[in-house]
Parts: sequence; structure tokens; C-alpha cells
Amino acid sequence: MNKRLKVAVTDYGFPDLHQEEELLRPLGFEFATGQCRTPEEVAALCADADAILTQWAPVDATVIEALQHCRIIVRYGIGVDNVDLEAAAVRGIPVVNVPDYAVDEVADHAISLMLASVRKIPQVVADVRAGEWQIAPRRPIYGLRGRTIGTAGFGNIARAVIQRAQAFGMDAIAYDPYVKDDVFAERGVRRADWATLLADSDVLSLHLPLNAETRGAMSQEAFRSMKPTAYVVNTSRGGILDAEALAEALRDGRIAGAALDVLEREPIERDHPLLRLDQCLVTSHCAWYSEDSLLRLQQFAALEIKRLFTGERPRHIVNKVVV
Repeated sequence: MNKRLKVAVTDYGFPDLHQEEELLRPLGFEFATGQCRTPEEVAALCADADAILTQWAPVDATVIEALQHCRIIVRYGIGVDNVDLEAAAVRGIPVVNVPDYAVDEVADHAISLMLASVRKIPQVVADVRAGEWQIAPRRPIYGLRGRTIGTAGFGNIARAVIQRAQAFGMDAIAYDPYVKDDVFAERGVRRADWATLLADSDVLSLHLPLNAETRGAMSQEAFRSMKPTAYVVNTSRGGILDAEALAEALRDGRIAGAALDVLEREPIERDHPLLRLDQCLVTSHCAWYSEDSLLRLQQFAALEIKRLFTGERPRHIVNKVVV
């Protein structure tokens, strides 16, 4: 391929871009990189790009309007709420995500948060360090066998979470109106509507995309519908859960605990009320991370560009574009 092509990397948190360069430079791509934070910065970097790789930078309608000959936008990760999908579709630009790079890592993290919350491990560790030694600490702690794990969403990560939870002897239910009945049956999972999911889950693990339908789904009303002994785990998107409503629910004892890897505003403010609640654990949006998944993310994202520019169809197009 003789023509020089440009891939614009709007922003990234990786040590380097060796994975992407090894795959795309042989095709004639040159790299333009930035750490863009505003649409104006993104537009300036990407206006003449043939392909875009983006992590968190806003690729909104004004950016897409400024693109001269871009053929693909790839998001490093699963969620695509930083990209205007409709504007890209109008321009005929496929938006592609990478949903399969960290399924095991996120599932492992979700289960780890569940175990740490239900077993109250951080609190017990803190007690021991403070000189308190109790063989039945932080009562009540309940066993997992026979309890119900529910997942909001039933995609790849939710299924991996349920598989792990079933190994602990937990029953499983899931809410996902877009998944067929036979998929539930194959995995021994009971289909639930939203109200049943909230009412029956002893542990509720969130695995929803962020969109107009799901934003704020975990509201005051949702927490009021849950068991007072229930726990919530969120490793999907922060905007699904109303953090203020969660703090109120925890303070009032409407649910027993929560563990969050994502919040609508990140990083979390140091004086955030959730950080003052023992029954809430917060990790730093790191569920996706392992050294293995880091390499897969970069490689899989670059492969989607390579596919398009070598005559193949990208595997994970998320907007309605004919390629």
C-alpha cells in the first residue's frame, strides 16, 4: 500500500503504542498522537485522519463534522459513550469497540468485590490492624451458597460473573431484554424482569451499557426495591448508578453494602460521602486491567483498523453503518 495514511490516537493511558505500530505501519499508516481533553483538541488532531483510535476523549458531533475522510473510529474499551454514534452513522463512519479484551479480568474483579463486600474483608482487616481480634466479626456475615446473584445485563462479562458465582453454589437470575431465552436456559440462569431482579438479588452485579435508557437506572426507587441484606457491585459504567442515592440507601440501611469500580465522575472526590461509609468499597476503574489485557486491548483495537483497510469487515461495529 503506497498511499500514506494517518491514524490519529486522541488519547491513551498505555506506556507506548508498539502494538498498534507493529500492525498498522506496514500498511502505510503514520501516527499522530495526543492527550486530547476537549472536542476542539480532538478535531484539530483528527480532521485529516483516515482512522481514529480513542480512549476517553470526546468524539462528539462537532468533531465528526470536521472529519475529512475518516473511515473508522475505534474505542479502546467496551463502552462508547464518548463517541456520538448517530453523527458517525450519518457520515457513514463505523464506530467499533473492543468488547472481548478483558472479559475474565472484569469478571474476576466483580467477584472479588462481591467476596470482599459480603465477607467484609477490608473492615475485618482494619479491625485486626487496630488490635481487635474477633472470631465472629462484623456480624452479620451470611454465606453465599443458596443465595441469588442477579446481573443487570447478560452479555459476555455478566455470563462470566455468573459462571464464577455458580461455583460458589449461588443461584442466578439476569435481566436482559435483548438476549434470547435459550441463552439463559443453556447457562442455568433464570430470566427476570427489572422489578424481579431488584427484589430477588442478594448480590446485584451491573453489566449494562450507558445510554438514555440505562442512565440513573440504580436510583432511590431501585434501592428501595432491594432487600436490606443485598449488595450492589458495579463494574460497568458509572452513570448507571446514582451515587448520592446509593450513599443515602447505605446510610439508611436499605441495602447492606456496595462495591464500585466505576463512577459517573472520576476520579472520585476525596470528600465523597461514599468514601466515609465502611459498607462501600471503591476501586479505581481498574477492573479491566492486567498486563495481559492491556496488550490485548491495544492489539485488538489496531486489528479492527487493519481489517477495514485490508478489505475485511470489522468485527465489533456498534453503530448502524454498512461497511
